Amino acid sequence: MTNATPPASTPIALITGGSRGLGRNAALHLARAGVDVVLTYRSQAAEAQAVVQEITALGRRAAALPLDVAQSASFGDFAAALKNTLASTWQRTQFDYLINNAGHGVHESFANTTEAQFDALVAVHLKGPFFLTQQLLPLIADGGRILNVSSGLARFALPGYAAYASMKGGIEVLTRYLAKELGPRGIAVNVIAPGAIETDFGGGAVRDNKELNAAIAGQTAMGRVGLPDDIGAAIAALLQPGNRWMTAQRVEVSGGMFL
Repeated sequence: MTNATPPASTPIALITGGSRGLGRNAALHLARAGVDVVLTYRSQAAEAQAVVQEITALGRRAAALPLDVAQSASFGDFAAALKNTLASTWQRTQFDYLINNAGHGVHESFANTTEAQFDALVAVHLKGPFFLTQQLLPLIADGGRILNVSSGLARFALPGYAAYASMKGGIEVLTRYLAKELGPRGIAVNVIAPGAIETDFGGGAVRDNKELNAAIAGQTAMGRVGLPDDIGAAIAALLQPGNRWMTAQRVEVSGGMFL
């Protein structure tokens, strides 16, 4: 049994999809909480470097690495690049927090969902986190954390999200299995499930469609749609040292949608 105490040095978080949206917001909140950050991006190198500069301006160290979570064959090369970055930037061999955040949305009825859409969702939202986490296990410090990103849609059902929500249901089950198998290393594994958030996710419909926004707000206990800061702040809070005994838990951050 390994020691599950928090890291003595400055913790390092790896956030997939950290160049924009909720990943970017989480990276900045973690930096403000005293965490250094490695973020990944698929194609937007300039956006990723801008986030690195923002984190550096907050007094923390950061790096950005390219990664397509849909391409599991590339994970070995990514792990090698991450290992080199940890050594050159931090003089470390391991990092502390893995946030599996990268993803995309598909809004399509069950009857019209194509196999290509389904396979793309599997690759990014289920197969990707499964095998990326597996590949990175040697680089995650004992006593570290894994936080997977799910969705409120895994609890409540809205037409058009059958495929997307199925992947998120899978990641929630995977979270419990990871918690069980990684517990002997003192690694806590949890899942955060955002509700509807005003971002460009899914074409920005929740943010830009006033009727949709109002309809969701009317079904939310807190009376409004979520903002990126609501999720970034929650991610940073969940990774605080005081929560290290919490594992295998699903934490929905939706403002109380569809209660």
